[in-house]
Amino acid sequence: MVNRTQTTAAALLALTLIATPHVAGAQTAAAPHAGAFQAVLDCRRVVDNAARLSCFDAAAADMDKAKVQGDIVVIDRAQATAAHREAFGLPVPSLDFISRALKPDDADRVTGVVRSTRADANGHWTMSLEDGAVWRQIEGILLRPPHAGSKVSISKAALGSFRMNVDGQPGIKVHRDR
Repeated sequence: MVNRTQTTAAALLALTLIATPHVAGAQTAAAPHAGAFQAVLDCRRVVDNAARLSCFDAAAADMDKAKVQGDIVVIDRAQATAAHREAFGLPVPSLDFISRALKPDDADRVTGVVRSTRADANGHWTMSLEDGAVWRQIEGILLRPPHAGSKVSISKAALGSFRMNVDGQPGIKVHRDR
């Protein structure tokens, strides 16, 4: 059975921009973009107006063809934000291509609302958020226990760890389980 983490990772991998050499020319090592997209950018260097328009028309048609064939995927900032939020805290391949569309604070922090909680034998909490993410307390002390409806803010911390503030309390170290 495929779990939510595997589905999320697969979806994010599918968003990787890929261009094959037969679509608008091969991607050069210096070009950080998919070949079909780079071809559109390259048209800006054409000096003659008619030739530049012809270049843009051909490159746009190639880019549309590459999108239809699944060789490239185009996402907007809202889609990038949603994908980043869903994967935040999960060990998935690099999301740099998605995170580039986000402001630094948006890339390093998410907020949410607790749907349910449970405490383990050591008094550490596991919190399920409304978006389906499950976060487990690793260390730290909460002065008031979390509950359904608690507002949380989760941010990146040192060495790949994460800190969660629950209802404005001091932060606790957490790990994302799902």
